[in-house]
Amino acid sequence: MSLQPYWEDRLRKAVSQFWVTRDSQSLRQGLSSGLRDSGSRTAVTGGKQMDGFVELIADYLEESGIDRPSIYCDRAVELPGWFRAEKKWDLLVVSGKTLIAAIEFKSHVGSFGNNFNNRTEEALGSATDVWAAYREGAFAPSQRPWLGYVMLLEDSDTAASPVRVKEPHFSVFPEFKDSSYAQRYQVLITKLVRERLYDSAAFLMSNQVSGQNGDYREPSLELRFENLLASLKARATAVGEVSI
Repeated sequence: MSLQPYWEDRLRKAVSQFWVTRDSQSLRQGLSSGLRDSGSRTAVTGGKQMDGFVELIADYLEESGIDRPSIYCDRAVELPGWFRAEKKWDLLVVSGKTLIAAIEFKSHVGSFGNNFNNRTEEALGSATDVWAAYREGAFAPSQRPWLGYVMLLEDSDTAASPVRVKEPHFSVFPEFKDSSYAQRYQVLITKLVRERLYDSAAFLMSNQVSGQNGDYREPSLELRFENLLASLKARATAVGEVSI
């Protein structure tokens, strides 16, 4: 499968919107308050950078036959958890009493150290919590819902540089030795899908300069955006045709 020209153009616009929104939020924060968060956090605290991706998938679902009122992406996006009362997802598809899909949209620019671990824990925790809630009947009578994960990572020299590991007692797994943060993200997201914590995931990398023109790359064939769209469409269409 290849993305149709229209959706390829929408994806490029989403990447461009990410960088433009990020830069404008950083500038506005400093101008309005006179105070700026340290490092790249000036752009992180504003949120909304991934809205172009959310809108793309919402429109794709609608074109695939999902009623727009069943697609939630700005309100009513909470789902009950098992280890916590509730969690907000970035996009939900809920038809009647059927939870069809839930998707997370994440990005990472700069400050790779602790923030990579935070992203890892978030991804694992969200999936583990929702699957435990599903097991305990929180979404009954829904069939097994579809979970998706989208990550946009800054394509920079820092992200591509090898990172040392600490092994004071035991050895880390081989795939992490001398790996960069970009490689670690690819390993993480691949494992999230292969362990069936998420049904499909997309991993994109984009440079801060050329990204404003919509440029991006996908380092993994397995984690291409078009694969996520195909998987989501198949699931949403199948569940939508079943009366529960």
